[in-house]
Amino acid sequence: MTDDLSLTFLGAARNVTGSRTLLEAGGVRLLVDCGMYQERDLRSRNWDPFPVPPESIQALLLTHAHVDHCGLLPKLVREGFRGPVYCTEATAEIARIVLADSAHLHEEDAETKRRRHQREGRQGPYPEVPLYTRADAEAVFPLLRGVRYRQPVSLDGVEAVFRNAGHILGSASIQVKAAGRTVIFSGDVGRPDAPILRDPVNFDHADYVQVESTYGDRLHEDVADPEIMLAEVIQAAVKQRGNVVIPSFAIERAQDLLYRLNRLRLDGRIPPLPVFLDSPMAGAVTKVFRNHPELFDAEMAEFVANGDSPFEQPGLKVVQDVDESKAVSRFKGPAVIIAGSGMCTGGRIKHHLESNVGRRESTVLFVGYQAAGTLGRHLVDGAREMRLFGKRHRIRAKVAQVHGFSGHADRDELTAWLSSLKTAPRRAFVTHGEAESCGRFARHIRETLGWEAYAPEFGETVKL
Repeated sequence: MTDDLSLTFLGAARNVTGSRTLLEAGGVRLLVDCGMYQERDLRSRNWDPFPVPPESIQALLLTHAHVDHCGLLPKLVREGFRGPVYCTEATAEIARIVLADSAHLHEEDAETKRRRHQREGRQGPYPEVPLYTRADAEAVFPLLRGVRYRQPVSLDGVEAVFRNAGHILGSASIQVKAAGRTVIFSGDVGRPDAPILRDPVNFDHADYVQVESTYGDRLHEDVADPEIMLAEVIQAAVKQRGNVVIPSFAIERAQDLLYRLNRLRLDGRIPPLPVFLDSPMAGAVTKVFRNHPELFDAEMAEFVANGDSPFEQPGLKVVQDVDESKAVSRFKGPAVIIAGSGMCTGGRIKHHLESNVGRRESTVLFVGYQAAGTLGRHLVDGAREMRLFGKRHRIRAKVAQVHGFSGHADRDELTAWLSSLKTAPRRAFVTHGEAESCGRFARHIRETLGWEAYAPEFGETVKL
């Protein structure tokens, strides 16, 4: 192998999704993540040909199983990639769930567009075929290679080591040694002292660092313990005999909620009551959590050892089929109903909103950021009316929001994670953040740590 080493930033460059970085070391090509673009104005990139022939990539290193990091794997494989996809065992299990679900949504979306365009006699901005199919997703599964944290993976003179990133179950930051240099890819870095998971692991040395900046330009709000408000909302709904309807993402957020509800119940801060997890995907991911107790932090491990696992708590019902979901939507309470999606853009949550927003005794509780233009943001902003399934609904239910559930490290937490390096790297590349966030965090690194840091542009190649 020659000493040539370069990085090409093929995604999440001055934007938050589509994570994809090509590492070339001599004649070896490795891809770190292969994520899907989710921003409306960037989704057309998902359809673009890969900038290098997929068959020329020897292996892929996957930091975690969120769709913005793994969602284009089926397209990469369909177009010729046949190498191994190295990731942790938990990531491999969750990726199978995520990719199958993503393929189903692409197939549904393509069929819906085809019918609408046919009805309207026009062509849409995207093809009427799915980006990929369930068969394409399943073709990825045999390529997934589960590795343990700290277990070196060697390929043609390049060595990769995965370390816990503390973001979601199985998430990793990856240290790559190639051509005599060390490059760290942060993936998404979690928060210290977050529930269930162990804290992110630090690194001692790197010549170069690629670091995310989702919250790189701000700090998380200094709010009271989110469990206090969660308990207050549930107690009020119980008194009113109403439901607490919580829109939630299926990966990590739903399991975090189950953890906190279980702790509140054990502490006597909320009464025992039915908890419905109405998301087949969240149910499947929760099974992966059960499969990997070795990844739990000390408090979660103690719960499990004492027979108090939040995933087995009394009153919990994981809803699977549509008939069960319909029955839950007719349940008058009191109960907690957790369903996707987290921003109310689709999924079963819409049916539970339809059944509850008109009831003064019920509460719609948001536990995550609501992007502009989403139904969730519409409700959080104080709307008194909403449109669902072609009908207008008067909002009489209470609408509340609890902060403090974010799975991303903020500016100071990311800075502390970087500060563990004993010597300054030659350069830090700031990615996976909005353009302003990337730029501000790069400036913060320069001013606070004294390192060379900047936000690379989409498609830019840097010789190391």
